[in-house]
Amino acid sequence: MFKSSTTAVPETPAVPRHVAIIMDGNGRWATKRLLPRVAGHVKGVEAVRGIVEACVLRGVEYLTLFAFSSENWRRPADEVSLLMRLFVTALEREVSKMHANNIRLKVVGDLSRFDAKLQEMIANAERRTAGNTRLTVTVCANYGGRWDIMQATGKMVQANPGVTEFTEEMLAPHLAMAYAPEPDLFIRTGGEERISNFLLWQLAYAELHFTSTFWPDFTPEALDEAIASFQARERRFGQTSAQVAKKTN
Repeated sequence: MFKSSTTAVPETPAVPRHVAIIMDGNGRWATKRLLPRVAGHVKGVEAVRGIVEACVLRGVEYLTLFAFSSENWRRPADEVSLLMRLFVTALEREVSKMHANNIRLKVVGDLSRFDAKLQEMIANAERRTAGNTRLTVTVCANYGGRWDIMQATGKMVQANPGVTEFTEEMLAPHLAMAYAPEPDLFIRTGGEERISNFLLWQLAYAELHFTSTFWPDFTPEALDEAIASFQARERRFGQTSAQVAKKTN
């Protein structure tokens, strides 16, 4: 279990230990080029590959990617179908490379809505890479922050029959990403400046970085800009500047 930023003051590394990204702007990237929206999603997979490699080189330990939200089912049916096929293709192509590079893959969300083949592929990929330690890549698929809190609450209540008073420490082990520390840096591409039901519990004290760059154009250099922005911030976690300065001196 990792420390909660609301119950203890976590370490503040120069390089964020955990980076979480909403990969926004694939469709608009394609529309701007008079291409079908799916072309943007395909290009977005290429961007993922580059950012995974960049995180490894920069010493990031956890990378979490918001691939498909619980609200994305509202999109046109043909686009959703294409996204599911793209997910399958990406798993087929990328898992062996990730395993060879000592990268662990986790997929979190309500996976019950996916077809049996995709669920099996996800389970096999997670088992295959479970022992890898260089970087943990989490793909949030059919995930929503409210869903996460609700499912964790249900499990907590079930695990503590008769209990009527609960603590944060009792809930935390049941969250979908209990295996990872809270994100240090949150990035959203595509120009929007909101969290959109992503990791609502876990982002409590993350530093937020918004960029107008569409996800397919988000490069390792853009990641460096986000990290530089993170490094320029004073992370106080409720303390005063004087208290933070005293600890660093």
